[in-house]
Amino acid sequence: MSLEYRPWQDGDDLELLQLWGGPESAPAAQFRGSFRPPAEQPWNRCITVLDHGVPVAAGFVYETALHPNRLWCYVEVAPDHRRAGIGSTLVAMLRHEAALSPSGVTALRSKVEPGTAGAEFAAAAGFLPVQRSRIVLVQPGALSVPSFDDAAGPQLEEAATGSVELTQAVADFYTAVHQWDPADATLGRVQQLFLAGESGAGGAVVLRDRPQADGGTIAAFAVSYTQARTDEPADVLLGYDPALRPGEQAAAVATMIAMLVHQYPVQLEVDDSMEPVVAVLEPLLATGSAVSAGPAILVVAAD
Repeated sequence: MSLEYRPWQDGDDLELLQLWGGPESAPAAQFRGSFRPPAEQPWNRCITVLDHGVPVAAGFVYETALHPNRLWCYVEVAPDHRRAGIGSTLVAMLRHEAALSPSGVTALRSKVEPGTAGAEFAAAAGFLPVQRSRIVLVQPGALSVPSFDDAAGPQLEEAATGSVELTQAVADFYTAVHQWDPADATLGRVQQLFLAGESGAGGAVVLRDRPQADGGTIAAFAVSYTQARTDEPADVLLGYDPALRPGEQAAAVATMIAMLVHQYPVQLEVDDSMEPVVAVLEPLLATGSAVSAGPAILVVAAD
């Protein structure tokens, strides 16, 4: 091999995809869309590896304002060039670039699917699992629909995705369930990433512990990213008030899920850190009222 390491250039992806073939996992497919020429704002570094002038591998690191303590990192090498030290060299080079960045952050994170070549490489490079994420499809009628007849009791209502109250609820929830990778979840950032039209948010409902006129607050919320209701599962972000007691959180989550799947299925992305959601879903998974939609994904990190 005659290897050259240089900054990523537009068009490298077209040549690399011919050698890489189809992505081996959902994380690989997602990360492939993040290669771009190096930039300062937002900061990123992407490096391409050429063998006799032909791109065969690439890697990147980039920072995000939402999770500033670690950089996203991804490396991919053509199958016929693996186990030759190229991936390890890329990681070392990217760490060096990160140390020279304005933030100086060198801790890395990535996503892998267990059992894949990417997972094996990450483990060999010192990346350890810090979180597990699953997509869970909940079937219609999986939980009994509760009654909302008590005018002074819990209330379900639609919420504007632009409301400050909902934005604060999402921010509080996101911060609480990401203690393993601390988030700088400002209201503006949460609104942009999870609730603005550009995020794909199509609507939201909230469950209040009592009527808003009586001081009721949001105990749970659901934001849909499916624009039109069909028989296909709607993609939903489900959250709860982290200030509630665990039993109250689980009850609010169960009530919200029951309402969401009264007639149609929903699809939820669930991290293990969302313990009340996991507590409600595990019995449904055990009985077949909910199913895993694809393999689990691990977030792995290296300091």
